[in-house]
Amino acid sequence: MSEVYGARRSRLRERCQASGSASALVTRPANVRYLAGTAPHGAVLMLGRTEDLLLCPGPPDDRPAEGRPDEALRVQRLPGPGGDPAVAAAGLAAAQGGESLAVEEHHLTVDRYRAIRSVVPRLRLADLGGGVEQLRVVKDEEEISCLRIGAEIADQALGELLESILVGRTERHLALELERRLVDHGADGPAFATSVGTGPNAGRRGHRPTDRRVEEGDFLSVCLGATYRGYRCEIGRTFVIGTSPADWQIELYDLVFAAQRAGREALAPGIAYRDVDRAARQVLDSAGYAERLPALTGHGVGLEIDEDPQLAPAAMGKLDACVPVTVEPGVHLPGRGGVRIDDTLVVRPEADGGPELLTITTKELLAL
Repeated sequence: MSEVYGARRSRLRERCQASGSASALVTRPANVRYLAGTAPHGAVLMLGRTEDLLLCPGPPDDRPAEGRPDEALRVQRLPGPGGDPAVAAAGLAAAQGGESLAVEEHHLTVDRYRAIRSVVPRLRLADLGGGVEQLRVVKDEEEISCLRIGAEIADQALGELLESILVGRTERHLALELERRLVDHGADGPAFATSVGTGPNAGRRGHRPTDRRVEEGDFLSVCLGATYRGYRCEIGRTFVIGTSPADWQIELYDLVFAAQRAGREALAPGIAYRDVDRAARQVLDSAGYAERLPALTGHGVGLEIDEDPQLAPAAMGKLDACVPVTVEPGVHLPGRGGVRIDDTLVVRPEADGGPELLTITTKELLAL
């Protein structure tokens, strides 16, 4: 992997040099990990004129889940407690003779920015912007493999839960059990806080589990994800508890399923982000649910659970091959519940079989 991390840093360096900066300071943890192989707590990465350096306030964590630093990258600990690696890195950049340092202004606090400025008053601070995030959008096959394994773990955890007795158990209990099963099957941990919604809570995006108990006839919506070697995937499904679904439940489920399928089928290299959103959204719009739809249909995943691209009505840009995204339309009816169906897929050209579905748990409306 050493050559992979080196190539990533080289691409970033080219971007920086094109904008007039010979050095860059990367502070956002996911970006540090992407470029260095690991991101110990508080660590920063300096791309310098003469060498690249990972500065840490303490020793790097040697747990496999935390990643391992690129062997070609020098790792340096601060000499004492209480120092700021970002400030130390800026000082080293100035010592290498640079005139400009690109920093991630969107991640730095005002206090940290001022501290850097005070140490290197003669160094011009330029904005690196989302340079690293843009590099992260297209994944290599090793990254996609980690997402694929994470999806398999999430599918396993969800499948096992569906085989257990659910009536009478609380949303909170089910969410905790799912997260335990993720770890049991080899995940670093959950990709985000697991959401379980029952009855009137079902289908609510970002719902935090409560002590409400599962009842016969409820919609049950579950959204979970696994983290594997730092990479995060997502799956969401909706079921009916203990009885044949009511007519309104079947109608709503079929509608959301049709929207989700339209969004999945729209995924292809060269397709505009907004067109994927439109494909799913218009199915629900035409049925009169325009005011009940979430702000976006999906988003990228990777080292963070919510990355670029954003599949939304006003999103600018087009999909590339090897971009993993979610497609997750849903409708929530206040007081009644709702449906959410969520998959993680990788954009692939038609010649390679079209979008690769990573989360494969059935999307049939099961009565559990």
